[in-house]
Amino acid sequence: MAEVLIIGGGPVGLFMAALLLQSGVSVRVLEQRTGGERHSRAIGIHPPALKALERIGVARELIGQGVPIRRGVAVGGGDLLAEMTFAGVSDSFPFVLSLPQTRTEAVLEQRVRELDSGAVHRGVRFTGMREDGGRVTVEGSSSAGPVRYSAALVIAADGVRSAVRTQQGSAVRAKDYPDRYLMGDFADSTSFGPDAALFLEPGGIVESFPLPGKLRRWVVRLDGSPPGGPADVGHAGGGPADGGHAGGGPADGGHAGAASGMDARWLTERVRERTGIYVEPGSNSMLSGFGARSRLVRHMVTGRTVLIGDAAHEVSPIGGQGMNLGWLDAVALAPLVCDWLQGAAVGAGLRAFERSRQRAAARAAGQSELNMALGRPLAGGPLRVRNRAIAAAAALPAVNAFAARRFTMQ
Repeated sequence: MAEVLIIGGGPVGLFMAALLLQSGVSVRVLEQRTGGERHSRAIGIHPPALKALERIGVARELIGQGVPIRRGVAVGGGDLLAEMTFAGVSDSFPFVLSLPQTRTEAVLEQRVRELDSGAVHRGVRFTGMREDGGRVTVEGSSSAGPVRYSAALVIAADGVRSAVRTQQGSAVRAKDYPDRYLMGDFADSTSFGPDAALFLEPGGIVESFPLPGKLRRWVVRLDGSPPGGPADVGHAGGGPADGGHAGGGPADGGHAGAASGMDARWLTERVRERTGIYVEPGSNSMLSGFGARSRLVRHMVTGRTVLIGDAAHEVSPIGGQGMNLGWLDAVALAPLVCDWLQGAAVGAGLRAFERSRQRAAARAAGQSELNMALGRPLAGGPLRVRNRAIAAAAALPAVNAFAARRFTMQ
């Protein structure tokens, strides 16, 4: 019988499981998907998250599979506006690691199975739960019929459409943004190498990030209603996404698909219009539209249930912070869980955990709002003023270093 049930087997739920298993806690992870995620979705792993992942012994493996981004450049009208190095943001990990979420999840699940081969239960859809004295009973459905689990504690990491949060009726502070984006992965035809590039153009920002296998992700901010009618893009919580998929409904975060009339060729045409760079549409391996919003629960801890990751706080995908926030939730929660199971008084610690992680999520939401504002369409004099201001600020070493730390979640 498990001591802790984790609802959601995405990167956050799997990392939480590995932390607890290493501490001798028996864990079961309930995941709705029967197989691993097929799409790349979230790609950025920031230095604090790499330090956290080092705790379970997977950081070096992930780095070996990914692309360390050590520098970013901002371009406007064909001119280099600013350069930002991440050399000073961390002694151990002076970069942002670019690695498709598919690979990250695979490494995390392998680590969990090394610690306990029976910990991950796939094909289980959460349907309800109830507390009964000192335990929680979780009910679910599977291909074999109804299933039931019991544990002392439940940790919900089941993403932006969290079924656990919905059942609890947790109050949520919500904010929707007008920003819509289309992203795709293509063969890298640029000379940027391992650098990230941001193009600040009149029609809106274009972002470009290296991926393993000589691929590059392009993200285009849509400048209005796309061809074929209103945008059919969803809210891509985290990212592309940061949570698992134990709850009901479509995947928690990322692949609402492109809007009507939008395909890989449409995306590459927008890239060429705004940046002058030709991207081969036939090399496309992933295409996804997404929108932006923030959702912050008022209480992460209710009884014997704790919400973490996107289940607790969804932030705009722009900036790539969501998955990382969830991992840092897990680091802060793990020692409290161990004390809780030993019968220690953890009420004050849980309240401090909740306040600290809510502040972190609010900071991340604020940073993502700034990122989105810098990327919105702007033309003529206002665009030139904004770009000159960015160039002037980036030329100041202290400002540049501060911005680098903020962009890497320091």
